[in-house]
Amino acid sequence: MGPAALEQALLGAIQALPGATRQASTAPGPASPEVLRGIFDAQVTSRHLDVVARELQAAGRGFYTIGSAGHESNAVVAAALRPSDPALLHYRSGGFYAARAAQVPGSTPVRDVLQSLMGAADEPIAGGRHKVFGNARLSIIPQTSTIASHLPRAVGLAVALHRAHRLGVDVPWPADAVVVCSFGDASANHSTAAGAVNTALNTAYRGLPVPILFVCEDNGLGISVPTPAGWVATAYGARPGLAYLAADGSDPAAALSTAEQAVAHVRDQRRPAFLHLSTVRYLGHAGSDAEISYRTHTEIAADHARDPILGTARALVAAGAATPSALVDRYRELRAEVDAVAESLRGARTLGSAAEIVAPLAPRTPDAVARAAGELYDEGRAAVPATLAESVNATLAAALERDRRVVVFGEDTGRKGGVYGVTRGLTRRFGQARVFDTLLDEQSVLGLGLGAGLAGLLPVPEIQYLAYLHNAEDQLRGEAASLSFFSTAQYRNPLVVRIAGLAYQRGFGGHFHNDNGVAVLRDIPGLVVACPSRGDDAAAMLRTCLAAAAVDGTVSAFLEPIALYHTRDLYSDGDGGWLAADSGEHVPVGRARVHGAGADLTIVTFGNGVPMSLRVARRLAERDVGALVLDLRWLAPLPVEDIVREANLTGRVLVADETRHAGGVGEGVVAALVESGYTGRVARVASHDSFVPLGTAAGHVLLGEHDIEKAAVELAEKE
Repeated sequence: MGPAALEQALLGAIQALPGATRQASTAPGPASPEVLRGIFDAQVTSRHLDVVARELQAAGRGFYTIGSAGHESNAVVAAALRPSDPALLHYRSGGFYAARAAQVPGSTPVRDVLQSLMGAADEPIAGGRHKVFGNARLSIIPQTSTIASHLPRAVGLAVALHRAHRLGVDVPWPADAVVVCSFGDASANHSTAAGAVNTALNTAYRGLPVPILFVCEDNGLGISVPTPAGWVATAYGARPGLAYLAADGSDPAAALSTAEQAVAHVRDQRRPAFLHLSTVRYLGHAGSDAEISYRTHTEIAADHARDPILGTARALVAAGAATPSALVDRYRELRAEVDAVAESLRGARTLGSAAEIVAPLAPRTPDAVARAAGELYDEGRAAVPATLAESVNATLAAALERDRRVVVFGEDTGRKGGVYGVTRGLTRRFGQARVFDTLLDEQSVLGLGLGAGLAGLLPVPEIQYLAYLHNAEDQLRGEAASLSFFSTAQYRNPLVVRIAGLAYQRGFGGHFHNDNGVAVLRDIPGLVVACPSRGDDAAAMLRTCLAAAAVDGTVSAFLEPIALYHTRDLYSDGDGGWLAADSGEHVPVGRARVHGAGADLTIVTFGNGVPMSLRVARRLAERDVGALVLDLRWLAPLPVEDIVREANLTGRVLVADETRHAGGVGEGVVAALVESGYTGRVARVASHDSFVPLGTAAGHVLLGEHDIEKAAVELAEKE
């Protein structure tokens, strides 16, 4: 059944409502006539926007038809909250959006949503990049359609609020704020949702404040797949530490009372609550969904009696606060208002260039970043030669000392100091509010980082091994890297994710502890990927990432080569050739480092490849082949200018790539040379397309010095 049939059923049912059963009251209250009228207007406005979305698409003016029809009871959740309570919303949250906008004078919810549907460049949150519910003035943080991916961030924000206030940083929301996060019944089955709820309960069990309200809008369907009756209540209704409240969305007065109970519990107790809001879904999953292919006419028609708008109308008429005819007139009046705004937007400007589209993706202000990085430098370490691990530790300590927003956390990161001792001593020095352990769940680790950044902190989460990132990578791709893009930089994710990775560990390994799969990181738009190989670069680059997070809201993956953490020597045992003192030099994002001045061959490499290539270069010198080694340092964005310059100096380039041959970093280097017009010779050696096996077998699939040297000799001898 289409929009016309749905409207006919609704208006007919409103007209048929019996007269008032009690005298209208003027007393304010949770379900006073004034509140109910506001809920009715928000619900009807949302319904009209859903219908107009389909009309705009049919006319070639709109591009999104996943609507909120049947879910408009979520307007009562907005009514139970304050506009200063941060909200991360389900994509069927039109009623909530309209109701919250009514709480903030000067808001224009109809115009906002219509511009979003049209991809209009002047839309106030995403600027035409996607249809989202978001508005900084309304404390609504935009989310896209990824299933349940926003829940870890919501939990992270709830956990971080108290910590941020305690540390005295500038928090955008009050100390008693409630974080609300809505999602569907199908999403409640996703591992991301289950993990986020578990994290909230585990954290609350430890006695820490977790003021989050989970709102599950249960329409009984995941596109075409039914949710078993009673499943959500069974899965979440008896969880220790989780207050569970259920409400029928077709009864707005009762639902509002239940929502207010849930909000009061979270606000007063600072503990999680789960509001199970029963809803219906009208007009299918989206405009393209042929609902009749999996539901009968009888089933669809039966849901008309549960229309939340009808429920609100019934409450208003029963209270003597409105007549059926007056409500029908108001319904039509609101449609006329929506139509008028839609007409005023005819010819609205859309995004006109790639440059305009990507502008908020990854803002860069290098001069400001350089100044901020300089403020994090610890002069007391200037003359102290250090390993890579020692340099990271000292740089984190300096950042923690000089910027109270910095927090460092991860699995084993606190008391133990990390598996490799990189954060050793930091908890003892700066306290558990600043350096602490997390659950053994990478999605939650990253989600805490995302929430902490929203709360005004500067989070430095640690992922214990690169292989462990892959089960949580969407928190970087779908959430962290996209937030600035979908909010035109009104919301940011200042984040430096430290990741122990790459291969070549001796006596310990296998594919989980020796992982060279970085392609997934380089494929994320806007993400900075740093990979230092020596202590001085590690210190300087970490300061750059921290400064970029603080200044530009940059999201960085700081990839630390495990095998180089404690390396001290370069050419021979005891030479100390891989120790380096932190000079305080600033390393801009996307600038490489050159070792040596050979004129015959340029070896382009990174990470473990740097010391291997330097040793190869020394042996090449004995053959009268002068090789320079270019350490990329930054894997995204690649230092293309430096690559091309050093390639042209010698006319021979060998790319020594420790990642896999297919999808490895070297592919990007070779492509950059080709696209720049480089005409010299180029060769590439890389690790095999294989997982890394245990023990000495790893040497058969990983790039080795002999591979680099053999290829270098062959390239140097070619005419």
